[in-house]
Amino acid sequence: MGKATRAAFGEALAKIGRSHENVVVIDADLSCSTQTALFAKEFPDRFLQVGIAEGNMVGVAAGMALGGMVPFAASFACFITGRFEQIRMSVGYNNANVRIVGTHSGCGIGEDGYSQMGLEDLALMRSLPNMVVIQPADAIETVKATEFLADYVGPAYLRLTRQGLDDIHGADYKFEFGTAEELRGGADLAIVASGGVVAYALRAAEQLAREGINATVVNVHTIKQIDAGLLRRIALRCGRILTVEDHGIVGGLGSAVVEALSEVPDVSIRIHGVRGYGESGTHADLYARHRLDIAGITAVAKDFVSPPARAEAVG
Repeated sequence: MGKATRAAFGEALAKIGRSHENVVVIDADLSCSTQTALFAKEFPDRFLQVGIAEGNMVGVAAGMALGGMVPFAASFACFITGRFEQIRMSVGYNNANVRIVGTHSGCGIGEDGYSQMGLEDLALMRSLPNMVVIQPADAIETVKATEFLADYVGPAYLRLTRQGLDDIHGADYKFEFGTAEELRGGADLAIVASGGVVAYALRAAEQLAREGINATVVNVHTIKQIDAGLLRRIALRCGRILTVEDHGIVGGLGSAVVEALSEVPDVSIRIHGVRGYGESGTHADLYARHRLDIAGITAVAKDFVSPPARAEAVG
């Protein structure tokens, strides 16, 4: 298992601070967990600790952005997006140049349990008209996305993991905002994934290929603005799209894909993610329980291509 995207973010942010003197970081008593402590150590005069007060953190970040700074406000995904009203009014409505960073997203946080598990954050942040939403699939993509956000102008949400993720990109990878990445080609179905499940989707596609099912795999690092053009092309090529995400099935990647393809005829879409509330357990156990691991994604994809009940009915 590779590096957690929160760790890659912290390292990238500290490096960015050397070339971007207007970048500031605001923390709500979780700097060691969000990895913003690295920035604080190197740039103490540009690091602000507000304590356990995420709503205040959002307001301070908006004020600093309107004053010409580029603030990164970081906390656990569930804590910071739980202050949605402040984000909506202070950041969104004012079009404040704030980067909201939600770490410890999805059921992948494991033993921390549901009280600290961000499973609704994408739905909330996607609902704001001018908020862009980025979810990297590995450490290298996280570094590139963080560098992009240092120069981007406008409200943005960056979603990161607690757990380590396998690398799927090389050192020469170039992050292109708004452009989804086709990692593997196939015509039987397309698996469209984001964040912590992308590497599992790739390995599931390898397993499917051994069983005679050829799957396209797409990494959607920019969930908003989503790459509707690529999605339409693979929809026409494959006819079936399985979305996979470590998030609730309402309002996340799956919903974004359905919205993008609402006028494309003859395409079937299945949204696969977390159904219901999260639980406490290891990362591996929770991914298996919600069928977000390699075996689970493989099984869901096989059922999508050839549903057992439908095959029996036709036979």
